[in-house]
Amino acid sequence: MWLRYCCLPAYILLAWFLPTELVDGNVRHVNIGFLLSKEDYHGYVNEVLNELNDRSQLLPSNTKLNATFQVLSWNPIESALSVCQTLVPTQVYAVVVSHSRNMSSTSPASISYTCGFYRIPVIGISTREHVFSDKHIHMSFLRTVPPYSHQALVWADLLRYFGWTRVVLITSDDQDGRAIYKTFHGLEDDLDGSNGFMIERSLIYKPGGENITNLFTTISEVQSRVFLLYASESDAVQVYAEAAKHNLTTDGNVWFVTEDALTGKALQQAPEGIISVHLNGSDERSHVTDAIHVIAKALKSFFEENTTAPPKTCQNSGHFWSSGPSFYRKLIGTKVEGETGYLSFNMQGDRATPSYVIYNSKRNITTGVTEHVKVGEWDSLTQLKVDTAHLVWPGGRMGRKPEGVSSSSKLQITTIETHPFVFVEPLDSEGKCSQTISAVECHKHNATGEWSKMCCKGFCIDLLVKLASNLNFSYEVHLVEDGLYGSLEIVSTPVVNGGGKTNNNTKKTWNGMVGELITGKANMIVAPLTINNERAQFIDFSVPFKYQGLTILVKKKDHGSSFASFFQPFETALWLLIGLAVHIVALILYVLDRFSPFGRFKSSQSSDDQDALTLSSAMWFSWGVLLNSGMGEGTPRSLSARVLGMVWAGFAMIMVASYTANLAAFLVLDRPEASITGINDPRLRNPSESFKYATVTGSSVEQYFKRQVELSTMYRFMENYNYGTVDEAIEALSANQLDAFIWDSAVLDYVASNNCNLVTVGELFGRCGFGLGFQKGSPWTEKISLEVLSFHESGVMEALDGEWISNKHCKLSDNQPATLGLSNMAGVFILVAGGIVMGVPLIFVEIFYKHHMETKEKQMQLARMAAQRWRGTVQRRRTIRQTLLNKAQQVRENQKSNMRTWPLPAKTKDEESRESDIATISQTHQSVIDPTQSNSDLPLLHSRGSCCHRNHLTGQAEVLEHTV
Repeated sequence: MWLRYCCLPAYILLAWFLPTELVDGNVRHVNIGFLLSKEDYHGYVNEVLNELNDRSQLLPSNTKLNATFQVLSWNPIESALSVCQTLVPTQVYAVVVSHSRNMSSTSPASISYTCGFYRIPVIGISTREHVFSDKHIHMSFLRTVPPYSHQALVWADLLRYFGWTRVVLITSDDQDGRAIYKTFHGLEDDLDGSNGFMIERSLIYKPGGENITNLFTTISEVQSRVFLLYASESDAVQVYAEAAKHNLTTDGNVWFVTEDALTGKALQQAPEGIISVHLNGSDERSHVTDAIHVIAKALKSFFEENTTAPPKTCQNSGHFWSSGPSFYRKLIGTKVEGETGYLSFNMQGDRATPSYVIYNSKRNITTGVTEHVKVGEWDSLTQLKVDTAHLVWPGGRMGRKPEGVSSSSKLQITTIETHPFVFVEPLDSEGKCSQTISAVECHKHNATGEWSKMCCKGFCIDLLVKLASNLNFSYEVHLVEDGLYGSLEIVSTPVVNGGGKTNNNTKKTWNGMVGELITGKANMIVAPLTINNERAQFIDFSVPFKYQGLTILVKKKDHGSSFASFFQPFETALWLLIGLAVHIVALILYVLDRFSPFGRFKSSQSSDDQDALTLSSAMWFSWGVLLNSGMGEGTPRSLSARVLGMVWAGFAMIMVASYTANLAAFLVLDRPEASITGINDPRLRNPSESFKYATVTGSSVEQYFKRQVELSTMYRFMENYNYGTVDEAIEALSANQLDAFIWDSAVLDYVASNNCNLVTVGELFGRCGFGLGFQKGSPWTEKISLEVLSFHESGVMEALDGEWISNKHCKLSDNQPATLGLSNMAGVFILVAGGIVMGVPLIFVEIFYKHHMETKEKQMQLARMAAQRWRGTVQRRRTIRQTLLNKAQQVRENQKSNMRTWPLPAKTKDEESRESDIATISQTHQSVIDPTQSNSDLPLLHSRGSCCHRNHLTGQAEVLEHTV
């Protein structure tokens, strides 16, 4: 006995420092702290723990759970002191905390701070504020209920279920209000407005009702009439009152609210038809039971590791439970099927699998009091179930759901400059649009970031004017800011994670006109917007106002110089052969007619009235037959030459006929030549750098090539050459920087009709239609579609098409002849001018040649006259000499007769010598000039020596005469 009392202090000291579960022999005692709202729950907690202790299979072996109970104080300081004074000394493994009777108390936060400092896990069973999800502050906190912001998931499913796409989000400017906005906005980003909703306007008010009276002042600018409200009970009463003043609680509106906005006074003041989301299983006893089961299951795996005992005092501020974080991880990894449903936790310690009840506010006809009636359920596993048959909408409507949008009479119109559908021109000198054209004012975003006024006209503008007149709505037109039609693009956003590192958060968003429609910058797209499946998932389309397809625009092939157009029917080699044949035939004709006995050359010798066929005459005959200019004179006469002439005439007829036919094909019809045949051309299917083709970036045409597997090669090739706008691509095509441009047929047909150097080729492909774009669920979609159909039936669309699209300036087509102009036949005129230029110098040559021949002829005449005069003189002298000789002979004869009579005296030597000289001279003249010779045989005296000879003879004759 003495020994027992002597060792008692040591035993007490050992029990203080050793873990609790080792004190009572082999049984491990685990203490759990409970801070609940009422003392009545103390007995209930003991019952649950006793039941678990009796069912040993649910606990670790030789383990017993004990409870340390404390009623939660509304004072956060007292709550923190109770943790240190009551719970920690018992070495609690976890603390289960509820809420005080004052729901606005921050006692759960102070308990979380205190236990978290010592790494003791805290399980909340009613705390739903978002701040408890922040592990930097509440590092050891987890809860069996979700945060308020989790209701955004139920809202999203309700919107998808009913098909509303645009909402107005109303939240308080506090931590939970911002949290629910962030959660809902994240869901919107994931959906991207394609399958349910997007936030058209976010309205934020100060808690306590400071600015609620001004909350709906700008609601008329918003098209959506689906309101999502997060508010406290008191704030919700004021929101309902302000909404009623603006007629936002009547038929056609939709309200989704959180559970606090449809409880107590808020329920009494709520209009009929409100839909609220309430957490299922909010009974405190059920959550206490589930929390105990989570702790028991986590202990089973926790004790399998090497653990340490919890702290037993708060005095040592530097001492915390080293095994506390491990036990916390075991707790958030525990999953149980509890009284509140399937219970599991996410990494923030929040309940990941809550269930909700959908309530609908209805007016009790008997009592006149507003009540909330269950109309559906939402579970994280089974999702949404709604009884639409008994659902009441604002205004008391039942059955068909409201439109959820406002039929505003003023629409924001977005468009894009694309001829001939939309032309953009500056204002006139008076700052207005011209009254002579049907133009409207539109706004354009300039380079300085400001909006400037412009004038818009065209096919789509006229269509908009007619629709507004018939459907009685006003509009404001602006050009799309980025100049694009609309396509999905990947946007990277830098995000700083918990470790301080920056990561890129990528998401897909719409750009262009479609993006403006989705983000709410515009209510309607009035432009040649192609209807396709990608866009139809995010926006609504009207019926097509114009049907068309895709085609290819190329530049017409250059025919060469227009001055040589008349040479185009024949190739250069053929022209050379024809010219050579003309001269060869002329030469052979001359030869045949020259040597034939029946030719003109032979005939000219016997008949003076026919000329011989000379070489020049044969050349003239050959060219005359070829050019069909008539035979003229100097035709062949021999049979052989005439046969060749007939064959040559046949040859000329065939060549002239062929030339005339081809000339008509080249000049009269003037069919446009293109470098490709269509979409199946090998140069398109097998792209190369030598032939560049493109379309517009971010357009439906680009998406068409991207979707088609067989056109994937073309799509990858065009990515490097695509242009930002249609006008840029057409300018590049005209400047030979691009070989082909692929775009909508309606636009390219208009371009080709106004630019005669461009032409569309091939058949249409990728047939589709142009439609007007609207926001998802817009009430204008059906109205305008019906009006467009009536325009088709009444001929309005045909008239617009004829005014803007079919009004062609280039009236040439493949089957219609064109009028020839100077550009086509300029070469012929130049040829005539060349003939004139050649003819004028030749006349001077001919005059010079004629003058030379006349001068030479005069010289010949003078020579002939001199020769005739000389012949006369010689003849006369011969006559005189003959007379003298005859007289001399007569004298000699007389002398001889006298000598017979008289004796002659003897001749002296001088007389004999003179007679000898006379005889010698006579003989000399007889040998030089023969009197019997004909005049025609006399030589012509052309040279100076001949003249000298003539003078010498004349001198001799005079000597002779003198001598005689």
